[in-house]
Amino acid sequence: MMMTRTEVPFTGTRTWIGFALMCLGMFMAILDIQVVATSLPTIQGALAISPEAMSWIQTSYLIAEVIAIPLTGWLTRILSMRWLFTAAIAFFTLASIGCAASDSFAMLVSFRVVQGFAGGTLIPTVFAAVFILFRPRTQGIATTIAGIMAVLAPTVGPVVGGWITQMYSWHWLFLINVVPGLIACVVTPYLLPRKNTNFEGAKLDGLSLFLMAAALACLEIGLKQSPQDGWFSSICISLFSLSALTGGFFVWRTLRAAHPIVQLSTFRDRSFAIGCVLSFCLGVGLFGSVYLIPVFLAFVRGHDALEIGSTMLVTGVAQLAIAPIAVALERRVDARLLTGVGFALFALGLGLSTFETRDTDFSEMFWPQVIRGAAIMFCLLPPTRLALGALSETQVPDASGLFNLMRNLGGAIGIALIDTVLYGRTSIHADALRAQLLAGDTTTATAIGLDPGLFASGLSGSLTPNAEAYVRPMIEKAAFVWSVNDAWAMLAAFALLGVLVVPFAWRTKQASAVAIKAN
Repeated sequence: MMMTRTEVPFTGTRTWIGFALMCLGMFMAILDIQVVATSLPTIQGALAISPEAMSWIQTSYLIAEVIAIPLTGWLTRILSMRWLFTAAIAFFTLASIGCAASDSFAMLVSFRVVQGFAGGTLIPTVFAAVFILFRPRTQGIATTIAGIMAVLAPTVGPVVGGWITQMYSWHWLFLINVVPGLIACVVTPYLLPRKNTNFEGAKLDGLSLFLMAAALACLEIGLKQSPQDGWFSSICISLFSLSALTGGFFVWRTLRAAHPIVQLSTFRDRSFAIGCVLSFCLGVGLFGSVYLIPVFLAFVRGHDALEIGSTMLVTGVAQLAIAPIAVALERRVDARLLTGVGFALFALGLGLSTFETRDTDFSEMFWPQVIRGAAIMFCLLPPTRLALGALSETQVPDASGLFNLMRNLGGAIGIALIDTVLYGRTSIHADALRAQLLAGDTTTATAIGLDPGLFASGLSGSLTPNAEAYVRPMIEKAAFVWSVNDAWAMLAAFALLGVLVVPFAWRTKQASAVAIKAN
């Protein structure tokens, strides 16, 4: 028998304020990753952290986050959405204070783990709240608010992190979470609908939890190490094999459990499964582009964090500008059509960035960012409804966790692939550029910033040690730019994959019923 969602009889001002505070908590959790990434060198110097260990400040957070995200459904069933959010924002705030007070690497990483786990539950809880707290007619507005917060945080993160570090100190990267965290923790429980907790019904499958944590942790660490060590290095093969083994055993055990910690059976709903694929593709493009722009501007243009953040604000402004239009269309146009158009525009915006040169800066990046910013809203809102809109109230928390997990995994895999392209392709492009210079190609000389007139002085044909030292930095920078363009092309291909899978999503009878109610 098909289950239907319990209708919210009235969505009052209290509920909207409570939901806004939930979105604020999610925004803080996502923003925290970006602002810390901007200031890692400052933190490294302050705590005397070795370069090899520095990345664990971020990795520890991300591993804890991806483990927490799929657990959100189980935690919601036990604590209720109201108390889960309250506990998560409380632990996130306390961990932020602990991070700011850290005087050693071990202490900082320990609090980052707590921060990541608490932050990981905030994201799917907010998206689940959209379909639990609101009627279908107002779900588009709620989804837009949550979506803007989710995609705006990575965009403004670099400028916020750079400004805080320059004006104050790295401790304030964490202390900015305290006041909004305390407000959300104290006020939200009085605003959200009250539902009973279910501690007696809490049945935790410890082995399944261990298997899931091991699979996700090994996958994250393997993705982190692959660009440097090689995807087929012994350590990476071991990590990926262990992830596949524990992940496979977890799926087998969970599908047969009477009380699973994650409801994997939701993947039997075709629209949900396609929505998760779309979420993965969006994660690759969204997190990948947010990663590539700072890399290019820092290493090629020599900009600092504040300048980089100012450039990236274009995407955020475009998102805010298109949001009202996205809400209006999302209520009137088939979600599949909007999704297809959104991913096509996203692919276009990513593809336009494949023509960057060593002189590319704000003006050349402006329109690709505008197109991507507008497209992201259509890549997030309609797929969210496709994935979650037709599910019952009891299914939504677990499904929201899996849906958001796919976006995070897409981001992790996308960044690993980008680093692989940058590490692997740069040397190939450098060799090709050097060969073209030796062949006397004046076009190549102009492209790397070399005066073609130098060829008349004997630069072509062979390179003297002095000439080699002179042109090597130019060749390396140009080769890096070409590699960045290759990475942009790869991201565009993932966006096109999103376009191709959209036709496989169909409207179930339940989804049609929800759409009829919405209209």
